[in-house]
Formats: sequence, structure tokens, C-alpha cells
Amino acid sequence: MKKIILDLATTLDGFIEGSNGEIDWCIMDDDMDFDGFISGIDTIFYGRVSYDAWGNYQPDENAAPEEVEFWKTIHTKNKFVFSSQHREDDKATFIHSDLIEQVSEIKKQGGKDIWLYGGASLIKTFIQNNLIDVYRISVHPVALGNGKPLFEDLKERLNLKLVKTNVFKSGVVQLIYQP
Repeated sequence: MKKIILDLATTLDGFIEGSNGEIDWCIMDDDMDFDGFISGIDTIFYGRVSYDAWGNYQPDENAAPEEVEFWKTIHTKNKFVFSSQHREDDKATFIHSDLIEQVSEIKKQGGKDIWLYGGASLIKTFIQNNLIDVYRISVHPVALGNGKPLFEDLKERLNLKLVKTNVFKSGVVQLIYQP
């Protein structure tokens, strides 16, 4: 069965973005093997806002060839968008009801794992419904003081088991947990 993997960056003080939505503090080291992660998934789960921002993103004409190739690869993945809006999109499937049932059916399909991309509201929903199989949290060496927290409005304690730690040359520490 496919696993749902939450892979995202946080600051030392637990924010996934700044108070104005900024993510300019995110570091992408070449030793992070993000391409390896991407090759292990065939599906991406988006919230509508994140999908509208990144689901069809195209780098500009001055982008490095690696960035162009990265986005080309991202756009080959199956995309599901969780939204209350009813929309038709030939590049993604919109899910607006029966979230738990729909996710269960997608997980039963053959293939590779699923990247829970976000945004924050969708991540919160998945956490509250215990739908995440792997938490890959990359902690960046910066503190913002405020912003959007990763773990917001938890209804109960979330106990996780650390299964692996990766340390990168930039000082980013990746913590991989399972519930």
C-alpha cells in the first residue's frame, strides 16, 4: 500500500512559513537528495491554494536546467487537490468530499508513495485524521519568531517514533518519524 509522506521544511521555532507567507529561508543542498525523494513518489496531494501557486508552476526562461528538469518531473506526477471548490482541471483531480474514504482508495492503488505537499490547512486535516504514514521534517537553522506553525490546533498529543536522522552541510537536520 502507498504511504503518505509529509515532507516539508520548518524553522527551528517550528514555522513552515513566515507571517507573510515567506519561505525564502528554505535551503536546498545538493546533498539532500531531493531527487531521490521525488523518484520515490508518483502522487502529490495539494490544498487548493498550494495547487494554484505551485501545481502548474513553470520556471522562467532564465532558470537553470536543473530547475527546469525538476519542475518537468513534478508535473509528471498524479495530482490530487483537496478543496471545497468544485473545479475541472485536466492536470489534477479535485476532491471535495469524503476525504478519508478518497485517501484510503488512493493509497490502495499500486505504484509509488504519495507526497503530502500541503498547504497548512490540508496538513492540519491529515494530522488530525491520522492519515500521515511518514513525517520527513527538515529543520532549517533559522528562527522567525512568528509565522504559520506546523503543529497547530492539535486535538490530542501526537506521538512519533524517530526512525532516521540526516544532517546536511548547510546545517539543516532532517528528522524522519513514523506515528
